Amino acid sequence: MLPPAWKVSSPRIGGGSLMSHDALIERFLEALVSGDRDAARGVVRDASPTLPEATDLIVDLFWPTYELIEKLNRNDQLSALSYRMSIRLLRVLADQTSASIVRAPSRNKRIFAVGGPTDADDLGVQMAVDMLEANGFTVAFAGGGIPADEILDHVHTNRPDALLMFCPSPQDLPAVRQVIDTIHEINAVPDLQIVVGGGVFNRADGLAEEIGADLWAADPLDLVDELVNHPDRKAEPEQRTVGRRRKTRTAA
Repeated sequence: MLPPAWKVSSPRIGGGSLMSHDALIERFLEALVSGDRDAARGVVRDASPTLPEATDLIVDLFWPTYELIEKLNRNDQLSALSYRMSIRLLRVLADQTSASIVRAPSRNKRIFAVGGPTDADDLGVQMAVDMLEANGFTVAFAGGGIPADEILDHVHTNRPDALLMFCPSPQDLPAVRQVIDTIHEINAVPDLQIVVGGGVFNRADGLAEEIGADLWAADPLDLVDELVNHPDRKAEPEQRTVGRRRKTRTAA
């Protein structure tokens, strides 16, 4: 059962009202945390009139619900059982939806993506990877728990256009910082873009700049937007300082 204080706050989607979208996410969340597979699939079916494409489901249903689950878990408002059931069921639905994504023509851009150590972390990165592939990027996704030296070896050997690292918690930050510092020091792949995302960067404004990332994003759609619109952006040395705030991008 959801905590009494829980409340949906999400943007309007498609042609539906804000209220109907919030109700849809609430139904979906309730089905996920209770492990009700039939009900969860029913919500996805009911969403099809306003979210007809697979990418619409990822951006406007799966991702905001995923963020709510993570927030409830961080605040100890979900039992371990409900949390695990919700993540596992959402992963199944995301996998099924991914198979129906219509992919855009190739951009001839290769991305190597790594994530955090848990199933929930992998799920977040997977949705981002799905959106990147839908928009013409070629992605190799290794999941989490990869040693820093193996990440560096892969980058130096395969020379992708971008390295995408998700950092969901503060405990993961030192490893991400180590990889970025080593890449800058060695400079073996000078054209490589370093892209970061995940909860710790969303909750600590300016952190991505401080550690020397070239791009950073709050969600999968933001990630695609950054990589499409800033393919050549590189961090400046003076960027790596504490306290500078990224300007909030306004919607077009």
